[in-house]
Amino acid sequence: MDDRLHVLIAEDETLIRLDLRQLLEAEGVAVCAEARDGQEAVELARETQPDAAILDMKMPNLDGIEAARRIYAERPIPIVMLTAYADPLLVERAIGAGVFAYLVKPFRSTDVVPTLLAAVARHGELLVSRRERGRGGTPIEVEVRSSTGTVYPLSLRRGPDGALKISLGSGDTS
Repeated sequence: MDDRLHVLIAEDETLIRLDLRQLLEAEGVAVCAEARDGQEAVELARETQPDAAILDMKMPNLDGIEAARRIYAERPIPIVMLTAYADPLLVERAIGAGVFAYLVKPFRSTDVVPTLLAAVARHGELLVSRRERGRGGTPIEVEVRSSTGTVYPLSLRRGPDGALKISLGSGDTS
């Protein structure tokens, strides 16, 4: 089994894409797929199930921000945005789409892998935090109203095994 980090690269400029591949592989990172545009990146992320992705912001067919949003919605992975644009509004949009790190072109080769590893670490911390928050704790109480006006109280609680338990009523199942 290959323990290396598997990364998807999406960059429409061939030379930059090849440079990224060479740089990552020289540092022991496996490049599992290369995309030339955002739509291809989304499709390759589905097919190859990468551990992380590096996406260029400005690509044909689908920009990097929308590609990041789609990839992260289907399978949350750490994403690094690579771009020549450091506009604060674009950075904000990228973060809102699920991007964990931002690398501005021209980048130094010594910045790529540390940025990628930092994104992977932060993403891992987020997942641990979400799991811990989901275990135990107070149930979520909601009321669902039918089209006839009948109200059904529901309780959602995470079980010790992490499974979501849904019950009618107050949810006091202890």
